[in-house]
Amino acid sequence: MSVRTRLRSFRPSWLSPKVLRTEVLAGLVVALALIPEAISFSIIAGVDPAIGLFASFTMAVTIALVGGRSAMISAATGAVALVIAPLNRQHGFGYLVAAVILAGAFQIVLGAMGVGRLMRFIPRSVMVGFVNSLAILVFMAQVPQLWNVPWAVYPLFAAGLALMVLFPKITTAVPAPLVSIAILTVITVAAGIAVPTVGDKGALPSSLPVPGLPDVPFTLDTLATIAPYAFAMALVGLMESLMTAQLVDEITDTRSSKTREAVGQGIANIVTGFFGGMGGCAMIGQTMINVKVSGARTRLSTFLAGAFLMVLCIVFGPVVSDIPMAALVAVMVLVCFATFDWHSVAPRTLKRMPKGEITVMVVTVACVVTTHNLAVGVVTGSITAMVVFAKRVARLADVTAVTDPDGGQVVYAVTGQLFFASSNELVGRFDYAGDPDRVVIDLSAAHIWDASSVAALDAIEHRYAQRGKTVEITGLNGPSANLHDSLSGELTAAG
Repeated sequence: MSVRTRLRSFRPSWLSPKVLRTEVLAGLVVALALIPEAISFSIIAGVDPAIGLFASFTMAVTIALVGGRSAMISAATGAVALVIAPLNRQHGFGYLVAAVILAGAFQIVLGAMGVGRLMRFIPRSVMVGFVNSLAILVFMAQVPQLWNVPWAVYPLFAAGLALMVLFPKITTAVPAPLVSIAILTVITVAAGIAVPTVGDKGALPSSLPVPGLPDVPFTLDTLATIAPYAFAMALVGLMESLMTAQLVDEITDTRSSKTREAVGQGIANIVTGFFGGMGGCAMIGQTMINVKVSGARTRLSTFLAGAFLMVLCIVFGPVVSDIPMAALVAVMVLVCFATFDWHSVAPRTLKRMPKGEITVMVVTVACVVTTHNLAVGVVTGSITAMVVFAKRVARLADVTAVTDPDGGQVVYAVTGQLFFASSNELVGRFDYAGDPDRVVIDLSAAHIWDASSVAALDAIEHRYAQRGKTVEITGLNGPSANLHDSLSGELTAAG
């Protein structure tokens, strides 16, 4: 093997000219889309726009190095801004920064404890609801940019959509969103069209952030003040990031390390806090621009999104300030349509889908859109899915009775999964007064999962014993027998 061939085998995939071009251009498009979003989230949190831009820079650059999901974009987000905004209003910016650092520490601990593995318990219907609700929220966030604005915004917006739809038919060498933004900016500046621009959102920073400690007293009182906000931010950030990582896994047909991503989010927030940022997590909209629209697949695009963000603000601030908001809104609207799972709401799909699955999806979407809190929607949707599943499995448990010809005993065959939902009805399936003196309960086709089932069996034995009848339980498999032996008689039996 030649030296050149060996070097190629060790060369990262992103050094390929084609891949490198895709990653660089994708990072540039994402950086442009991050600017107005970061400024908007800064306003929500009640901080200077530069704070949100600094957070987006440090989050993206750090997570590109330590995160578990390639090509996913992390930056300042609205969900995190909503959580920490009350802390900033009541106690000041120093406490906000301290909370961001503590939230990062919480995320590292939760990641090390394996919180990422909990993703396997999130049903597909919740995932679909999560994706659809995010698309709706991103779209709703664009509506104010198209309301009560100069009439010229609308043709620019329409032109932006048309360019992004038609340009890929000519070539895909350059991302269509980048072409759309560039062309619309040139048109508005050259023609002197007065429309809202990025500069109208707020002043861009003129220098890099400087690291430092939060300006708070390092006391237990401070810890008690920031801890609730930090923990809430850690949970919300992890949930958004891990769900987004799962989505990117499906789009790219690759796997990511959820544990590494959780720990990476914590490290990124700690770094962001020490640089005076407002913290953040994964961003679904910008991630979809990067992965689905621009075709990026490596960490380089994430790193460059953060690096380009600062370069655009500090070096090309005047040019970036002239970008019409209509161009960026068009990009985000197209992302919404690309993100939304239209197949999930197609009449043909809804006819075939179980009603419980549809209910879970609708509940997830409704909760997220109503509360603007993705964590609330995902948790509520998951709980709904558990209830639906429990009811469905509970119906599979059945009891059939066979009485011996001589009438000396009756054998009850119990089939299915015995747990709290199914065992609650188990007690009422026996004829305590009419059965003979000997009763056999055959559990060879059943499995005992919890203490509720053991308590139900104890209650059945107790009711028969009150009538002077004996009960024999047979057919227990190994795990069921161990659980029954350890708990039987130790639980309060129902009379």
